[in-house]
Amino acid sequence: MTTIRIEDVSKEFRGQTVLDHISLELRGNRVIGFKGVNGSGKTMLMRIICGLVFPTTGSVFINDKKLGTDMDFPENLGVLIENPAFLDGYSGYSNLKMLASVKNVVGDEEIKNCIRRVGLDPEDKKKFKKYSLGMKQRLGIAGAIFEKPEILVLDEPTNALDSAGIEMLKHVVAEEKERGVLVILACHDKEILEELADEIYELENGIISG
Repeated sequence: MTTIRIEDVSKEFRGQTVLDHISLELRGNRVIGFKGVNGSGKTMLMRIICGLVFPTTGSVFINDKKLGTDMDFPENLGVLIENPAFLDGYSGYSNLKMLASVKNVVGDEEIKNCIRRVGLDPEDKKKFKKYSLGMKQRLGIAGAIFEKPEILVLDEPTNALDSAGIEMLKHVVAEEKERGVLVILACHDKEILEELADEIYELENGIISG
């Protein structure tokens, strides 16, 4: 089972303390919720967990391997942080097909099934630039889950989703947890966070409490 150990992590950015001595241990088969206002440090902590940003001090261990030393990025990670980023001139399926070619761990039918899973049509030839915001968010969720990650990081995944999209997200998170995934979720909607998360940690001025 996947374990993330965050040891005394702090982050300074432009002379400001964004994260202040964070220590947590997170395990798979659970949904971990982060809550806090904008600027509280949620997204920065998620970026550090994903290996996208290095802490100023402290360490992150994924299954006892040190991030930034033993590995550059978590080995089996799905992530959606801020806005989904895909190539404008290609369809949703084509975008995921190109991403899949990097690792070659999923085939065409698995990609199509994942697109259906988020409520999109894999046969839709519409280019990404023509997608609505809600469709873009759905594809972003598909892009985070389609390679069956062991760690799934979702930062404000309800952005631009309608009620049907939010129900889809709830099903996806529950299914990923059932698969044994460690799901890390930040969400402004308190009710959704409380419904989905097994544990919730609140960040305020870079300090965490649970």
